[in-house]
Amino acid sequence: MTDVSTSPSLPGEQYDPDEPRGGTGTARFVAGKLGAAVVSLGLVMVLGFLLFRMIPGDPINTLTRDRPTSPEQIAQLRERLGVDKPLFQQFLDYAGGLFRGDLGMSYVYNRPVGAMIAERLWPTILLVGTATVLAIILGLWLGVRAAWRHGSGFDRTHTGIALTLWSVPQFWLGLLLLIATQGLFPSRGMRSPDIPEAFLAQALDVAHHLVLPCVTLLAVIYAQYMLVMRSSLLEEMNADYLTTARAKGLRDDMVRRKHAVPNALLPTVTLVFLQFGMVVSGTVTVETVFSWPGLGLLTYEALSGPDLPVLQGVFVILAGSVIVMNLAAELLYRVLDPRVRAS
Repeated sequence: MTDVSTSPSLPGEQYDPDEPRGGTGTARFVAGKLGAAVVSLGLVMVLGFLLFRMIPGDPINTLTRDRPTSPEQIAQLRERLGVDKPLFQQFLDYAGGLFRGDLGMSYVYNRPVGAMIAERLWPTILLVGTATVLAIILGLWLGVRAAWRHGSGFDRTHTGIALTLWSVPQFWLGLLLLIATQGLFPSRGMRSPDIPEAFLAQALDVAHHLVLPCVTLLAVIYAQYMLVMRSSLLEEMNADYLTTARAKGLRDDMVRRKHAVPNALLPTVTLVFLQFGMVVSGTVTVETVFSWPGLGLLTYEALSGPDLPVLQGVFVILAGSVIVMNLAAELLYRVLDPRVRAS
């Protein structure tokens, strides 16, 4: 008769029928992360409402500036925009709209906020997405080379450049590029008005406009990836498994490519996904300097109102994207790193 108190795979080991198995543990891990993401989204919703009500200025005064407006008209405008209601009632209306997918109407443009964000979303994805992909490729490659040649001139030079660029304000770097190029690239907008409607001509024109803002973002973003990758690889340099691989007669390039780099990449996964989450947020300063028609420029324009529905909508979209990508990074990290699965 089989003793159910022992494990069929490991004789002599006590079997606990209440102990969660691998599938249950994974399901519990995923459920916990999803729950945390939902709570974070709820906090973002509350913060997005309260934060922008603390901005100095009255949107009604901005809308009626330099216009002869009677007190009755101002009262009607406040009622139409809903700012005459108690703060708690405004929050309930705001939260109800979010659950219905309605981000409200812009105070300044009298247009649905969702439509305005949709128009500005793709220019931001094009700009920041292109810069992020190039930064990942360049940063990881330089980080691996610098760490593997630790202490060399290559390492000291590129580490110094990365530290400098990481500390430079993006708007200041953008202004320097505008001065240095002296009109070689367009300085405003995303398209030229006199370009033919042909697809190739339009694509080349957009790429021409993309160069300066993309290089500005790339110069700052790649430095993060390089320094993180360099630090991660340096921690792996003296690991026992690398010594064993060298003792087996493997070439140095093979040891780096097949053993060291894959393990050093794990801490970089979270940074990569978080940076992709920031793709939709854009960069307010860079888009403002180059008048790039993305979410960053929309945020800057809405701050002058203040156009509260636009600010709230952009904040929820960009913060939600970071939360979603952070969730994806944590789930992928569990797949890539067996130590996380065992914890």
